[in-house]
Amino acid sequence: MRIIALLLLSGIAAAQTAAAPAPDAASATSAPAASAAPTDAKPVLTIPAGTRIPINLKQAISTKTAREGDPVYAETAFPFVVNDRVVIPVGTYIQGKITRVQRGGHVKGRAELLIHFTSMIYPSGYTVMLGGNIENAPGAERTSMKDQEGTIRQDSDAGRKAKEAAGGATTGAVIGAVTAGGKGAGIGAGAGGVAGLAIAMLSRGADVRLEPGTSLEMEIQREVPLDPSRIKAASTKAD
Repeated sequence: MRIIALLLLSGIAAAQTAAAPAPDAASATSAPAASAAPTDAKPVLTIPAGTRIPINLKQAISTKTAREGDPVYAETAFPFVVNDRVVIPVGTYIQGKITRVQRGGHVKGRAELLIHFTSMIYPSGYTVMLGGNIENAPGAERTSMKDQEGTIRQDSDAGRKAKEAAGGATTGAVIGAVTAGGKGAGIGAGAGGVAGLAIAMLSRGADVRLEPGTSLEMEIQREVPLDPSRIKAASTKAD
């Protein structure tokens, strides 16, 4: 009887062991699943460095009154497109500042103006920082580009000053001839020429003057990343 009881207890214990789940299996069942890594990165558009954008000036600027640090305001005149999408619509505001001003000299030195653009404001209100300068100034009369920095320089007016001196000599000759005959004409021409030359030397060279609406070409100096979701309203309006 004792042997039979021991056998029955052993069988019951084995049955209970087989019915219980393995610890490893239970742990595997209750462990949370690993979260999947995000696969969708935020899309980004880029304006490449070297991009040239036509803009129109919104205010008058003259080297006669401008000062370094004065703000400059312009707006885009034509849409800029990347992969069939309007990235910069017409009417986007461009803001900058005057970084150097030089007036024309009395004897030498021409008037010069240097502008750098610093930010761009979309019609939707989205604002991005940029680095830009003037590559060309087709709307500025009697000016040329001096260097790669974007300096606008007034054309030489040496011809005007020479004409003023010659005009003084002619006037002096006429007055001398009337008052003292042929000899007086020579003296008058010399005196008039000196006076005309003095007046020309005392006057400054012509100033660089840019009128409102002057067409300029801005060049982007460094790559500008854009958030497409922030310019969507602007692109839709342009289309």
